Amino acid sequence: MAGLFKNVFGGSQPSNPAKVDDDFADFVEAPEPSPASLVAGSSSIPAVNTQGVTPVPYTKWYRVWERTSPRDFMQEATVMPIILLIILFHFWGTRKNRRKARDWAQAHTSAMQSEFAVVGFDGPSISNSEGQPDPESLLKERSAQEFASYATGRQNVAFVDVAIKLPKRYNPVTFWTETVLGFLFESWSPPTETYEATAYTFDGKEKDVVPLPANDRSSLKVNNSTYDGFIWAVVHKNYMRKFRQDRYDASITFTRDNNKLPNWVTVMTESAEITDALLTNELAQAIEKAGNDFKYLIVTDQPVDKPMKIEETTPRKRIELSVTLPSSAEGYSTTLPLFTQFLRFADRLVGSAHFRPEVMRKVRSTRDEEIKKLRRADEEEKAEERRLAAEKVKKEDRERLLRGMSADEQKKYLEREQQKEHRRMMKKSTRRG
Repeated sequence: MAGLFKNVFGGSQPSNPAKVDDDFADFVEAPEPSPASLVAGSSSIPAVNTQGVTPVPYTKWYRVWERTSPRDFMQEATVMPIILLIILFHFWGTRKNRRKARDWAQAHTSAMQSEFAVVGFDGPSISNSEGQPDPESLLKERSAQEFASYATGRQNVAFVDVAIKLPKRYNPVTFWTETVLGFLFESWSPPTETYEATAYTFDGKEKDVVPLPANDRSSLKVNNSTYDGFIWAVVHKNYMRKFRQDRYDASITFTRDNNKLPNWVTVMTESAEITDALLTNELAQAIEKAGNDFKYLIVTDQPVDKPMKIEETTPRKRIELSVTLPSSAEGYSTTLPLFTQFLRFADRLVGSAHFRPEVMRKVRSTRDEEIKKLRRADEEEKAEERRLAAEKVKKEDRERLLRGMSADEQKKYLEREQQKEHRRMMKKSTRRG
């Protein structure tokens, strides 16, 4: 009884640990780990000194001048001068090309200003403080080796385009490669300095080209600027072969020398009567004065590239001049008279380029023959397209027919096709025999 009250009011006694059976020895709880000691051993890392930072030792790693030598920079020392030379060559070549273009503009501005109302890309003529035309307004830089000029506002001429083509001096690798190859191989053209001027004539189309306010075309009064279409050229003999190979319009002419011209120049024309009408003493003297700087002067109405379609044979009348740039600005005095003759040559065409029907019939026969060839080729191409389209439709019908047949019917159908093909081949062999 006392034990009962003791258990109820006196609290429970700690229970004895349960006896662990041998069969459950593996599942006995492992003893809890004891906390680690906070006292550092002799082998532990010392704590950081919070009072002051110990300076980092100044080792050889930081002394660049002690662990390197100039020999380590031999590759950079070899590459840097080459890069510097390329950059200097680029700036030199770019400046030289621009100076060449400015020299051309300076020499030809007055001649173009006297012939055209608008010269350059800035609208009406711009003059400098001395009252002279500004050459800078005459040029437009298309690239580092090509410059362009433009002029319009003249009777008989719609506009004139000028392209100044210079060597690629800004790229030393390309420049010297082209120079060496041009020196070693005749087929490789060396870099040259030339300008090519093209005058597009009105040919009676002023009312279609010249803009008027409020579409009032009745007030536009012009002379008859039409002339016959033909091909006539004066070419330096050094460029004659390449000129004929590169241009389609020159390939349909024949070559003939003329007593008015020096012996190093020849005429390429479609009729001798055309030469008699166009070759004046002033033009011959200007060509002779230009000397070896002259390349060619051509009056044409045909494309430069061989036409591949009938639409490309439409005549487009123009006058083209190609001249080599002189080595100095003073050398333009010899080529300037030829450029002036070129600007005024459209007036000569309008006044004199009207020939007898027999001459023009011969000129047109060559063009008609070329048009017939193109029309024949076009018809053959269309016939081939029709044949391919018919074969495609026939093939689709055959496949659709075969899909609707059974296996036996398909086999019989294919056998009949083979028999027909065999009979057709036999007939061919019989005819050949």
